[in-house]
Amino acid sequence: DPLFRRFYDVFLFEDVPAQDRRADDLYLDEVEQCDIYIGLFGCDYGYEDAKGVSSTQREFDMAGELSRPRFIFVKKSTSECHPKMAALIDKAGSQLIRRRFTSLPELISAVYASLVHHLEDVGCLRTGPFDATAAHNATLEDISPEKVKWFLSRARNARDYALAETTPVTDVLTHLDLLDKGKPNHAAILLFGVKPQRFLISSELKCMHFHTLEKHKPIPSYQIFKGTVFDMVDKAVDFVMSKLNRSVGTRELGPQAPVEYDIPQEVVAEGIVNAVAHRDYTSNASVEVQLFPDRLEIWNPGTIHPPLTLEKLLLPHASQPNNPLIAEPLFLTKYIEKAGSGTVDMLKRCRKAGLRQPEFLIDSGFFVLTIWRKVIPDSVVQVEKSQLESVSGVDKIGTMSALSRHQVEILHKCLTDNGITELMEIAGRTDRTKFRNQVLNPLIEARLLEMTVPDKPRSSKQKYRATVKGRALLKKQTREADTDGK
Repeated sequence: DPLFRRFYDVFLFEDVPAQDRRADDLYLDEVEQCDIYIGLFGCDYGYEDAKGVSSTQREFDMAGELSRPRFIFVKKSTSECHPKMAALIDKAGSQLIRRRFTSLPELISAVYASLVHHLEDVGCLRTGPFDATAAHNATLEDISPEKVKWFLSRARNARDYALAETTPVTDVLTHLDLLDKGKPNHAAILLFGVKPQRFLISSELKCMHFHTLEKHKPIPSYQIFKGTVFDMVDKAVDFVMSKLNRSVGTRELGPQAPVEYDIPQEVVAEGIVNAVAHRDYTSNASVEVQLFPDRLEIWNPGTIHPPLTLEKLLLPHASQPNNPLIAEPLFLTKYIEKAGSGTVDMLKRCRKAGLRQPEFLIDSGFFVLTIWRKVIPDSVVQVEKSQLESVSGVDKIGTMSALSRHQVEILHKCLTDNGITELMEIAGRTDRTKFRNQVLNPLIEARLLEMTVPDKPRSSKQKYRATVKGRALLKKQTREADTDGK
């Protein structure tokens, strides 16, 4: 059977090779190792041992003693049964539900139904939403009281949630429908688990920052975040925001200068929280957040389901959460609005920020969101010539009046020694000669950068590091940025 062979491995005596061993001993060993015992009872009792007990009865009794699930099927017959077989059938009837059959098709149908029911009971077959089914082997000990308390505090402040912070954990889980027959379901583990990835290893979130327009190794910055859905969303948003360019405005409208990023933080948060909330948690893949110089891509295992389409995401639409039990606590803490307005709000914020419209697509089993960054030419991230001259001991940069964005990033990178390959990754360059002439040499000539092996410029062991003057310049820029941000 295409389905059952994924779950069941059947022992048949006919498949056992000849060996010097009693058959009844082999039967009992198999009963001890089995997960399910299926008994087919007819009218014959079978061979009796010295104590007058048949192998069938010993198998049935041992399965009961070991608490193995026993499915017993009794063949209807017009002939009279052996008295001991009749007694065994009555004994089975007093301990469990028997099924009678008259034909082979009827037997197969009955066995099939029992085995399907067993798979449902043990959680191998789901008939309800994934987030509502019990997490395998999870208990209430796997739920963090501290995380539940944090949720209650946040939900009360955000939505006037009814439950007090002192509410017992089981009451909170019950109120949020996060228990399945008294055990934490998948949503409970993902929301409040001590170690959610112990039960759902692929629920982790991967964040990558590339200096090139396509994915290339080595990845300059790569983090894998674990924890609850709240933890992962917060960490991923912080990761992206720390890598984005920012500009500091003037204090014309107040004492605090406004700070703008090349993607609004609300847009970044909306994209990431939607991926975590709506992903397919049965997939072995993880959510991936990939930041490039021109865009942010969020890859979410799963798809969208009818009647929702990619085109409808651009318009107001009803909320259709893939994981409703995860979405509810996210709504109560104002991580999401659960009104189907998230993508529309994202489009409006991007338009207001002067960004290209975000794009949605389905690719190889992933829902992919692309958010475009504000394109900043190299000349925008500048170091004024006057700034260079004002730093003690820093000479004029010669004929170059400004540093490019990539040169500033390279200076930061060279606070520790780095080879040319790592530095070329930052600028997205592939031609070493042009990179040296156009990017590195001007920094070296300005005495902002130096070689670790100056007498052998082309040495395979050559690395680059910021000079005292370069470090002083970076330190001055940092102080000024901090002052502007206050």
